[in-house]
Amino acid sequence: MTQQLILDILPAPSPTLDNFIVGKNGAALDALRRFPPGHAIYLWGTPGAGRTHLLKALTSSPATRYFDTHSPSTALRDLATAQTMPLRLIAVDDIHRLSNEAQAAVFALYNRWRESAASKQAFALLVAGNKPPLAMPCREDLRTRLGWDLVFQLEQLSDDDRVQALNAQATERGLQLSPEIIGWILTHYARNMGQLSALLDALDHYSIERHRAITLPLLKDLLASHQP
Repeated sequence: MTQQLILDILPAPSPTLDNFIVGKNGAALDALRRFPPGHAIYLWGTPGAGRTHLLKALTSSPATRYFDTHSPSTALRDLATAQTMPLRLIAVDDIHRLSNEAQAAVFALYNRWRESAASKQAFALLVAGNKPPLAMPCREDLRTRLGWDLVFQLEQLSDDDRVQALNAQATERGLQLSPEIIGWILTHYARNMGQLSALLDALDHYSIERHRAITLPLLKDLLASHQP
């Protein structure tokens, strides 16, 4: 294993509800754990608040599907107009970045969701964006529907939350991180928890490969070895 490949072959863990760092977002997480067909949730928050993590965590099982800006708008339209609904949960990320065609399809999905909410064709609809419903820069008819059911703002983790999360993940891996290392990571490295988790995995492997204790110089060596 070459040093340059360590970070590339250790991607961030797959998103789950259990590895979501809650912080002040307990109410949203509780609602997602109890999210039956026939209900809709709109999540909003600034980048890095965990919107994509939660949407992907809810769409890792059969009969669910995740959509974002890379998904074809025709797939959303086909779901909205299908004779029977094949899915139990549909998640649409970054609603503010979708094309007009895709937003029109989501508008139709909201209408279908409401019409079928009390029937055997009921499905759950999970949508996320970067602003609250009334401030969302999207189609007017879609904007009003974003607030039809539950709405939650996702708040960024505090530094204390990140410290606790890093310590907890380090303990799970049998690692000991000094306050100096954690402080340096939060000051100089990405603050996204998925990337931080991947960094811990890489640091663990690098320490074993080098037969060295985990120290700040070792961490800097690891990051320097991955510079383009």
